[in-house]
Amino acid sequence: MAAIGRGASTSTNSNVNNSNLEIQNGEEDDGQNLWSSILSEVSTHSRSKLPSGKNVLVLGEDGAGKTTLLAKLQGIDDYMKGRGLEYLYFNVHDDDIDDHTMCNAWILDGDLFHKGLQKFVVSLENLADTIALLVVDMSRPWFALDSLQKWASVVREYIDKLRVPPEDLRDMEQKLVRQFQEYTEPGSNLSVSPQRRNPAMADGEENIVLPLGDNTLTHNLGMPMVVVCTKCDAISGLEKEHDYRDEHFDFIQSHIRRFCLKYGATLLYTSVKESKNLDLLYKYLVHRLYGFPFNLPAQIVEKDAVFIPAGWDNEKKIAILHENFQTIKVEDPFEDVIVKPSVRKFVHEKEINAEDDQVFLSKLQSLLAKQPPATAGRPVDTASRAPGGSPRTTNRSAASNVANVMPMQSGGQTSEGVLANFFNSLLTKKAGSPGPGGSPSGGGGNTPGTVRKSGSKLGLTDVQAELDRISNKSEMEASSPTSTSPPAENDES
Repeated sequence: MAAIGRGASTSTNSNVNNSNLEIQNGEEDDGQNLWSSILSEVSTHSRSKLPSGKNVLVLGEDGAGKTTLLAKLQGIDDYMKGRGLEYLYFNVHDDDIDDHTMCNAWILDGDLFHKGLQKFVVSLENLADTIALLVVDMSRPWFALDSLQKWASVVREYIDKLRVPPEDLRDMEQKLVRQFQEYTEPGSNLSVSPQRRNPAMADGEENIVLPLGDNTLTHNLGMPMVVVCTKCDAISGLEKEHDYRDEHFDFIQSHIRRFCLKYGATLLYTSVKESKNLDLLYKYLVHRLYGFPFNLPAQIVEKDAVFIPAGWDNEKKIAILHENFQTIKVEDPFEDVIVKPSVRKFVHEKEINAEDDQVFLSKLQSLLAKQPPATAGRPVDTASRAPGGSPRTTNRSAASNVANVMPMQSGGQTSEGVLANFFNSLLTKKAGSPGPGGSPSGGGGNTPGTVRKSGSKLGLTDVQAELDRISNKSEMEASSPTSTSPPAENDES
């Protein structure tokens, strides 16, 4: 019994020990599952962090506003424009995982001499993580189409030089094709939440896609491309200064949209001056590079704020713009309709500062002093010749009195014509007064008030009589000490 008892006791103890081992093993399993879940969550969290090394390659003409545009995306106002290859960046923050990173922005110089600098930005390793941003200056729309074609060719030539493996390049091209085929207008299905990254159809659902149009993605580079038209605030200036109308802007937009359709590019009109569509550009870039949700639809109503995402456009939608054409035809060449205005040559005259008045007058005085005195004809000796040119004999006092009241020419000489006019005026005034011998002035029965030409023989007697009268009157005034006033004209000699 005792043995059985010990045996029973031993069996009982073994059962208890086995149950304790099972409990410990269960606790260990629960602990391992807990740690496994934590490690899995951490691993998943680390894999969901924002990737680094994303790039935006900016190309365009000089003066198109490339640096200004990227500086606004970065959020800085004080920047210095570089040469060759500029580097800027803009911050990317994900609130869901509380993580942030920086997106690199490389700005290539507008001179084709620097196109080889692309090798420092794009390589085989990061080609799939790069977006090409082509900038067009809308203040000079006549360069728009040529600029887009030029810089798209630059990108194509560089990708060809990279010698991307055919299978990798094919995958990149097919990715752009699927984006066009699977594009859905935001807001069309509100019950489906936006996907962070490439949305895939649910299991069991058939993925039906439509074929691309004839002119869609015919120039597929495998690299996503965004066409940004800057300085769209200049559209109003084009209307006032160059007589642009709505049909001209529709014509420009239709050609740019056809270009974007061929390359699978997105089109966006911006204005840094008016801060128009800058936030939209930022959201679209982080959507394409980092898979952020994007729910903004296309915008085609406002002619200076157009936004057409890749995959939305087609030939039928572009044809709607042609309905507004009145004087323009759809088949007209771009350069024949959007003509570069003639250059107006402004003559910049050199500004002349006026010198001080006293300095100017001093120079003028020195110039006048160097010039010889001007004379009208040959010099006339007023003391020995009469107005008619005949010799006469007069006293010195009469000649001096006449000289005092006669206007003098430069050089101290009097003109014969002036003397004749002077004496004839005196004769006219004295026509009613009797001359010497009780006859009217001039004698000889001449009609009073008759003015004779200088140099005639009939006028010499009158002139001589008048000179004698003036001479006698001057002598009488000189001898009278109380006479201070000049004699009246009507006094007789």
